[in-house]
Amino acid sequence: MTVSEFRPSTKQDARLRETGHNQNVPHATRPPGDAAPHGASPERRRRIVIGLALLAIAGLGWFGAERFFTPAEKPPPPAPVRTARAEKQDVRVMLNTIATVVSPATVQVTAQVQGKLLKAYFQEGQIVHKGDPLFLIDPVPFQNALAQAKAQLARDTATAEAAANDQRRYTALYAQNAISQQQRDQAVATAKADAAVVEADEAAVAIAAENLSYTRILSPIDGKTGPILIQPGNLITVAAATPLVTIAQVRPIKLSVFVPQNRLTQIQNQMRAGKLEAVVPMPGAEKGREQAKVDFISNSVASNTGTIELRATFPNQDRRLVPGQSVTVGITLDQIAGATVVPRDAVNVGPDSSYVYVVDADDIVSSKTVKVLNDDGTLDAVEGEVKPGDRVIVEGQLRVVPGAKVAIRNQGPAPAAQSADLPS
Repeated sequence: MTVSEFRPSTKQDARLRETGHNQNVPHATRPPGDAAPHGASPERRRRIVIGLALLAIAGLGWFGAERFFTPAEKPPPPAPVRTARAEKQDVRVMLNTIATVVSPATVQVTAQVQGKLLKAYFQEGQIVHKGDPLFLIDPVPFQNALAQAKAQLARDTATAEAAANDQRRYTALYAQNAISQQQRDQAVATAKADAAVVEADEAAVAIAAENLSYTRILSPIDGKTGPILIQPGNLITVAAATPLVTIAQVRPIKLSVFVPQNRLTQIQNQMRAGKLEAVVPMPGAEKGREQAKVDFISNSVASNTGTIELRATFPNQDRRLVPGQSVTVGITLDQIAGATVVPRDAVNVGPDSSYVYVVDADDIVSSKTVKVLNDDGTLDAVEGEVKPGDRVIVEGQLRVVPGAKVAIRNQGPAPAAQSADLPS
């Protein structure tokens, strides 16, 4: 079929215009090979206009539906949080500061005689008791000195006995006028001199025996040994500047703490009431802490720091406290009876005041203003709009909105989505 076959015949087209039947002949009834007129008829233009109008209306309808009938976004799910109950309990007001552990007794063990150090009876860091042997100095020279002193004593004792016998004989002869008084007096003086020599020899023996005992060095106190500063094999002297070892008492042990002088009145009041205590957080100890009565208040305030020293004695049965150690300590300054207590993580600091998020029975959050009366690092005693028994939020506060609902997640690990919001 060629292109010319689709072109309408000029004669046929003119005939159709003359008869007026070209508008009424259906497209389907046109003879095969006939084509539509080259120019658009009014009816066709009308259909085109109606079609375009319908397409425009459909487009506007779609745009309006998209703009005005799009369903609203779903609200975010409730924020997952952890809660705890506010409680009513008696609270001690503490002054938290840093204390230094002090040994009640520290002894530097030195030699009392000169000689060669032969042996150490203990291991470095060992706990020793009073009277336990620590070191041995070569005893042989001191044994010889003691033997010599005893021999000298024996010789002089015999001489003194002979002089005493001469005194008795000369005294009897003088009574018979057989000798002169001078001879009698000489015999008496000789006897007394020899007796004095014996006494000196007895003292020398005692000194030699004491020096021999010093060759065995004993522990003067109960305590823990430090490093051995002079090792066996060295020659030690009495005036040596370096001790053999240092022993520090560790049971019981003291804590020394300096507090500002403006707290002195409270401290004295607590001391008189017998309630002045020092509390030391101690992981692994019973209740997680150790506490003891403060048994010493210094007699003066340090003028350069404006502080006064307190000391407390701890049993230290497990030897957790070590001399020289710095520890955190709380000193009781007052008591608050029947205070409302919440976990420290529940208290949030705002621009004007502190506040706590409280969750009601419907899991709806509200913000309550509070005033912190005491903070012990774990629990806060507060007063204000929070009451004992209230549920307070302790984790997840960053996603909480007052008036919104929350999801309580008190069991299991913290939600992953909240891990960045939860306090560490």
